[in-house]
Amino acid sequence: MEANAAVDHMSMWSLISNASFVVQLVMLILVAASVMSWIMIFQRSTMLRAAKKSLEMFEERFWSGIDLSKLYRQAGSNPDPDCGVEQIFRAGFKEFSRLRQQSGVDPDAVMDGVARAMRVAISREEEKLEQSLPFLATVGSTSPYIGLFGTVWGIMNSFRGLAQVQQATLATVAPGIAEALIATAIGLFAAIPAVIAYNRFSAQGERLISRYYTFADEFQAILHRKVHTSED
Repeated sequence: MEANAAVDHMSMWSLISNASFVVQLVMLILVAASVMSWIMIFQRSTMLRAAKKSLEMFEERFWSGIDLSKLYRQAGSNPDPDCGVEQIFRAGFKEFSRLRQQSGVDPDAVMDGVARAMRVAISREEEKLEQSLPFLATVGSTSPYIGLFGTVWGIMNSFRGLAQVQQATLATVAPGIAEALIATAIGLFAAIPAVIAYNRFSAQGERLISRYYTFADEFQAILHRKVHTSED
């Protein structure tokens, strides 16, 4: 019976429920941070997959030999919010068409305007890809320390309790130390997925942005030939 009582006293739930208010508050903060991290991880994963798929589909249409004006009209009539490269194409071609319609505009000025429009569009796509990353970085870097604070506080309370006991035994110390260590475990549980997700999403975002810049350079070269050929 005593063994069963000891096991029940050392169960995970009993350790959490018997922890001090500060340790429980630390655990609650870490669990909330972990839940928010996982929500953002799933959202980012879905968004990045959609962005990559949309990029590949749009590039396939772009390089299929379709007329650029027709592609622009199709993209405008049925825009894809997940397709960053489509937004870049639309921004560049819209500025190109606007400047070409103005009389006496130098071809180099046209290309400068196109380059600026596409840079602004790329910057907006970068902001989209970087959403949630600061939160994941914060959770990954601070959760272990928040958990450690809870552990230190719990162990400190355990030793304060020992000062009031004449004969200290392992059974007296173990529950307090165990409940304190749970805070560190929860902190690591929150931090590790956040760090992995942050590194993964950062790398995927950088690859997408690199492809956006490559597309913008290639599109700019096509428009450059187009504007100079028409001038000749």
